[in-house]
Amino acid sequence: QVLLVESGGGSVQAGGSLRLSCAGSGSRFSSNAMGWYRQAPGKQRDLVATITSDGGTNYADFVKGRFTISRDNAKKMMWLQMNNLKPEDAAVYYCNANWVVAGNKFNSWGQGTQVTVSS
Repeated sequence: QVLLVESGGGSVQAGGSLRLSCAGSGSRFSSNAMGWYRQAPGKQRDLVATITSDGGTNYADFVKGRFTISRDNAKKMMWLQMNNLKPEDAAVYYCNANWVVAGNKFNSWGQGTQVTVSS
């Protein structure tokens, strides 16, 4: 099992920056694909960015050029650097790890961290 704990959320003004952290545990951390998702009130949970075990990244169009996902497998950490934040970026941000065993996909989620952006 992979346990994930997010931190780094908070309140900023539009144009500001935040860095979210995700601390992981478990022996399989380095082999997991990981990602950040977000969910605003009354909306579905959306993919923000993903990173493979060897560092390949992918971003949702609405954060390209503003957000950067990274990880350090030795430290069992993942980060999301968020720059030029907009009010529409306000949401609860979740850390995700996923892996496949015997053809079955598994997911682990953190508890979420709140990001508030004021205009």
